[in-house]
Amino acid sequence: MPKRIIFDTDPGIDDACAILLALASPEVSVEGLSVVHGNCSLEQATTNALSVLELANAARIPVVKGCELPLVQPSLLAPETHGDTGLGYAKLPSPRTGHIAQHAIDFLIEKILASPGEITLLAIGPLTNVALAIRQEPRIVQALKEIIIMGGALRYEGNTTALAEFNTYVDPHAAHIVYHAGIPVTLVPLDVTYQCVLTQDDVRRLQEVESPITKFVADATRFYMEFHDEFQKIDGCVINDPLALALAFAPELCTYRDLPVDVDISGGICMGKTVADFYNYGKKPANMRVALDVRARDFIDLFVERIQSLAPSPKL
Repeated sequence: MPKRIIFDTDPGIDDACAILLALASPEVSVEGLSVVHGNCSLEQATTNALSVLELANAARIPVVKGCELPLVQPSLLAPETHGDTGLGYAKLPSPRTGHIAQHAIDFLIEKILASPGEITLLAIGPLTNVALAIRQEPRIVQALKEIIIMGGALRYEGNTTALAEFNTYVDPHAAHIVYHAGIPVTLVPLDVTYQCVLTQDDVRRLQEVESPITKFVADATRFYMEFHDEFQKIDGCVINDPLALALAFAPELCTYRDLPVDVDISGGICMGKTVADFYNYGKKPANMRVALDVRARDFIDLFVERIQSLAPSPKL
């Protein structure tokens, strides 16, 4: 039986790629997208979520709008990384379908409590929606099967500040709530995602199958590659969020370690830094499983092959 997942997402180039990878993967069943601020505004991210689902013939999947601001921090968006629309150079038609009226927090609570022990939450944006759902209805902590979080940088440099990864930095107070809630967590930090570089050769291979989906991925990632080249001297682009999704059905792609992990909310230059106590100086129990190494080429090949398989015959 497919693993039942809900995305909490801020589409976003790599978010869109993660959604498409999920739709191309029979091992998972996508049961909803809750949208949060982050890579672009909440309104734009919601439009992007709807348009990407329609691109893949999956408009039946419900989309709900969540929070447009962090808990404490001022808003921070990422047009320099994802473009003005959040999808790089890709152009999608305006969605014909709309989001459902329910707030994302209520949607998450309702879906999780209705199926205790069955829902995996893929949190690939700032954690504002998830944190507020926990605060509003603490019973979801025990009802969730697991949460896979794309976020943090432990032994790797930050991609937003010298120390902090984007999703965590945008709402570190929300991350602090989620990290310490008691939910089974798998953390997918930059330590592993930055090993997973989609190259121009990979995109050329992807485009051997001609379709609106492969064209979308090529156009979106072309902008992403330009950003990575200009700011980080990376030849290609890092596809963070698809790796987090892949671990929902192929956990063997990574190796892991159970660790006590925290996030700095004290302010200053360390704000949003994710800290793992590898030697357990604090004598605290591990609060999450952390991906620390990855079979990067196996993952990239899986991503290319799955997107190719989705292109000619979208999953209904």
